[in-house]
Amino acid sequence: MDRAATAAKIGDLIAPFNKKGTELTDATTFAGDLEFDSLTVMDFVAAIEDEFDIIISMNQQAEIENYGQLIDAVVKLQG
Repeated sequence: MDRAATAAKIGDLIAPFNKKGTELTDATTFAGDLEFDSLTVMDFVAAIEDEFDIIISMNQQAEIENYGQLIDAVVKLQG
């Protein structure tokens, strides 16, 4: 799956968690812009892992701060 298709799928997965309807760009941050708390992050990561059949390690999660970084990480993990 290419980056654009991955971004679209992740955008769909973010929608139920995006309470403020924040517009998504590569620079959109999960903690700041989307106001995700730790429980929301855990639920969202589980949704991503299930959808793409990947595992995002705790170390990788700690490095992912924005939407663009998440897209790149998912594309890379899909191989």
